[in-house]
Amino acid sequence: MDYEVVLFDLDGVLADSLGTIERILRDWAAANGIDGDRAVALSHGRRDVDLIRLLAPRLDAEAEAALIVAREETDTAGVRAAPGAARLLGTLTPRMWAIVTSGTRAVATARLRASGLPVPGVLVAADDVAVGKPDPTGYRLAARLMGRPPERCLVVEDAVAGAEAARAAGMDCLGVGPALEGSPLVVAWSASLAEARVDVSAGGISLGVGSTSGR
Repeated sequence: MDYEVVLFDLDGVLADSLGTIERILRDWAAANGIDGDRAVALSHGRRDVDLIRLLAPRLDAEAEAALIVAREETDTAGVRAAPGAARLLGTLTPRMWAIVTSGTRAVATARLRASGLPVPGVLVAADDVAVGKPDPTGYRLAARLMGRPPERCLVVEDAVAGAEAARAAGMDCLGVGPALEGSPLVVAWSASLAEARVDVSAGGISLGVGSTSGR
């Protein structure tokens, strides 16, 4: 199937930032007596505020999330473009792609700049939605801002929560990375964007990868 736009998750898809995220999250967890492994496992695809509410309802989630975000805005050590990301974005015009991230706009912008990747015209961040992934609000908002119906949008995600959000929004999802390998939530899977190719024609965007899902 051909699509009109591609909606990318950021961390773990376009930006290789998971090591940085984990380091910051483990520091926060240790300071609050929370199991760092559990915090990391539950963080994928979730906004910081939603993660804190899940992990530690006793804490002021907004205040704690603000502390994490303040560090993430300035600590981009280790952040780089994911393999294949720059090449893939280079084949798309600015009107053909957007980002939907569970991070804040400031953090997303900092990580894109650290990665040497462009900041898209449409970037839906945690600041823009009342509920994060797996709720579909972010992807629905991105489709509306791009002026395209959900069925003509392809989502690229690395987390189960993100793939669930894409499905709930009525969009196909390309899974990237180990968490979505073999998942029924995706129409195709790739180890990384380095294995993906994009063909742009009058009919739209077709994204080819090495592996398909069992769906």
